[in-house]
This record gives sequence, structure tokens and C-alpha cells, in this order.
Amino acid sequence: MPSGDELIRLTAREAVTLLAKGEVTPLELIDAALARIEAVEPAVNALPTLCVERARDHAKRLMARRDPLAGGARGWLGGLPVAIKDLTDVAGVRTTYGSPIYADHVPETSHPLVEGLERNGGVVLAKSNTPEFGAGGSTFNEVFGRTRNPWNTSLTCGGSSGGAAVALATGEIWLAHGSDHGGSLRGPASFCSVVGLRPSPGRVTRGTVNNLFSASSVQGPMARNVPDIALFLDALCGRDRADPLSIAPPATSFLDEVLDALKKGKDGAPKRVAWTPDLGGAVPVARETQAICAAAARRFEDLGSVVEEASPDMGRIGEAFQIIRAMIFLVDRGPLMETHRDQLKPDIIWNTEKGMALKPTEIAWAERERAALYRRMVTFFKTYDVLVCPTSVAPAFDVNLRHRTAIDGVKLENYIAGSVITSGISMTACPAISVPCGFDGFGRPVGLQIIGAPQDEAGVLRSAALYERLAGFDRQLPIDPREGTVPDD
Repeated sequence: MPSGDELIRLTAREAVTLLAKGEVTPLELIDAALARIEAVEPAVNALPTLCVERARDHAKRLMARRDPLAGGARGWLGGLPVAIKDLTDVAGVRTTYGSPIYADHVPETSHPLVEGLERNGGVVLAKSNTPEFGAGGSTFNEVFGRTRNPWNTSLTCGGSSGGAAVALATGEIWLAHGSDHGGSLRGPASFCSVVGLRPSPGRVTRGTVNNLFSASSVQGPMARNVPDIALFLDALCGRDRADPLSIAPPATSFLDEVLDALKKGKDGAPKRVAWTPDLGGAVPVARETQAICAAAARRFEDLGSVVEEASPDMGRIGEAFQIIRAMIFLVDRGPLMETHRDQLKPDIIWNTEKGMALKPTEIAWAERERAALYRRMVTFFKTYDVLVCPTSVAPAFDVNLRHRTAIDGVKLENYIAGSVITSGISMTACPAISVPCGFDGFGRPVGLQIIGAPQDEAGVLRSAALYERLAGFDRQLPIDPREGTVPDD
């Protein structure tokens, strides 16, 4: 059997293969993960809540089952330990939502996503840290404190799926669940040099949310590489009656799509790739980030793709996003404003009050603006197979800051103003993935965002897998946490 250090360095697919062959057990993977968590958690604070006995009990049940058919099933994880973001309920496990209001909350039932994942052989071992109610691009809260970037522990890991990204980068876990409204699966992936996929609305159940009929927030997978994320998406996706927007899985599994693309190589590459450094001028992006991502986009030419600089017209989508986001905050946090205002962080109060002040005409305009952008995206993808751009407007910033305040001297007005490069894409309902594409002069990771047509996760994953194989950044993981200083930029 491989040693514990060798086990944590396996990809998720490699670990699942060993599980299927009986060459390693879920209990041995749990022990390997726990040893790694003990070693690195003091430096990063990514997985503040463990559910060890619950995980071991589930692992034992899977081992007793010994279903010979399960190993070949779509999305079957075979007892692989996973992490669940602390915004999502796991039965019998402390779930705080990053809020002191729920510091001692222990749900009796699991979120439908967790139930489905466990049916597919995922073993929940830990809850990953998140900002309070997932609000913010830096992972910190009053319950568990700050999560630090393993590439430089003086820097933020991003948010709101920050704990998930750090746990992957450091080898604490093989797969980590997250969620994404304005960029929460993609931003932390970019900051930590891992992979984060925002699926199409409905691809993964949202189950228990109050905004059931909104396409803004989604649940999704994070991993160290693209084939692993495809496997995880297969385990997460599917129709769920608890979510009226949920959709059935495609005929071909996402993992099979990725493996087919890697087998075909250039013959499986996108024919036409659109590159934009800033979504057509919709958002300021740091110059060095633009240069790194431009070079990465040109790598598609090595696959035989035609790469052209082009962008859909984003209109005033940044304004529309803030209006719709404020409306969502009012739905989600309005009741808490009445009962626990003194325990909510300022950003949540600001965003919810913004929702309270909205006029019906403003909401109507924002919805029309979003619908118009969606129609332009559909037209755009009749010409191009994928759109690529930077994932984040700049690399990771000081871990002690609540949010970035400026980009190359351009002031940002509020905590979400720098997210338009991801939140604007969220407003299109298009699937988007962040893959590592390099490092800046200070050694900070940079991610490339690859966007596809609505519900074309397969095309996004195929393109990302081929780029990843060329770039090779996934082979640098996992890493040990590193100390560093905050760049003066």
C-alpha cells in the first residue's frame, strides 16, 4: 500500500481507481488526510470542522457493501474523502455558515447535494471555511478566523470557497465542494492555483435555498486538475425535485468527455477561441495579469485553435449584477436584519439595505439587461467555441484586508466592485472554469477563465483539460504552506 504522503499526492481519479481495485481502503485515505490536515492546518486554517467518526462510519458501510457494479458507475467515488463548504448542511455536523449567529448550529438533515454525493460514494470528512454567509472575496469570519493562501500565508486565498481551494492546494483533501454567486468557485481557484468550475444553473442542485427561482448562485466542484473536477461534477449533478431549475445529466459523462478530448488531442480542441483581457473594457485588470493570461490564451494555437481577440458586449452588467445581488440579499438576509442585525458584518448589512432601497423599476431594468446579455452570449457562441479571459482582476492581496481597494491605481467603490470579470459571467448563466495559467513576479498564482455556451460544460471541460496538459501547472500540487511578505502593489 502507498504511504500516507504518497496517498495525499494522488489525484482523485488515481485514488478512486485504487479504491475500486481494493488496493487502498476509505479508512486508509481518511487517516492519510487527517495526518496531512494536522500538519498544515495551523498555517492555513482551511478545514476548521472535522467529522471523523461520521466519516469512518460511512467508510465502513461502504466497505461492507462491496458492490461490484458501483466501481464502474458514473460519478462513483468509492469512499473518497471530500470537503463540504460550511454554507451547506451536513447532518449531525456543526455548520455555522461563517456566522456567530449559527456558531453552535448542528443540522439534523443534510442538504440534497450532500445526500446525493454520499450515495455516490463520497465520504464527508470536513467542512471548509467561508466568509460570513459566503459574502466576500476573502475568507474570514468571527467564528473560525482567517484562511491563508498556501503559496504565501500573508495573502488571502480569496472567497467565498477559500477553505476549499486551500485544502486542495495543500493536499488535505482530494475533492472539495463550493458555491458561486459572483465568482466564489473561480476566484479562490485562481488565487490558489487549483481548478474551480461554475456549472450552469440547475446542473447541481441548490436544494434548500430561498432563491430557488434565481439562476444567480450555483453549487459546484473544485479539484487539483480538470479530469478530477469532471469526475466530481458527475458525482454532484442530476435532477432533484427540491430544485425547480435542476436538469438531468447529459448522455455522456463529463469525465468521458474529458478523456475523449485528451485522447484526440488537437482533433478534440476548440476550433475558434475568443480572448479578451477585460471583457471588452468592462472591468479594469492589472497589466501583469493581462499579459500572463494573454500568453496562456495563445497556447490554444499550439492545439490548432484559431485565437482572436473578441468579447461580447457586456453592456452595463456590473450595475445590473449589483441590483440583482442586492435583491437576493434581501430575500436571504432580510429576516436576520430584523432579529440579529448586531451580529451581521457591515458588508452584509450594506448589501441587504441596498436591496431594501431598490425601486421596482431598477429591478425591472436589471432583469432586462441580464436577458439582453444572455441573448448576446448565445449569438457570440455561434462564432466561437469558448471565450477566455483572466479569472481575477489581480492576484491575491493582503490577508488582513477585507477586500481589494484598487487595481493599478483605479479605486474600487465597494467589496464586490472588483468581481465583474467573474460576476458578469455569472449573469450570463454560462458555465465557466478557472485553471492555473502562471505566476506573477511576486510568485502569486494567476488563473485563466474559460467560458462556454449555456449548458456546455462538456466543451468547457474539454478545452480546459487540453490547455492544462499543455501548461502543466497541476503537476506542482500539493504544496506545503509558505511564508512570505505582502507585495507593495
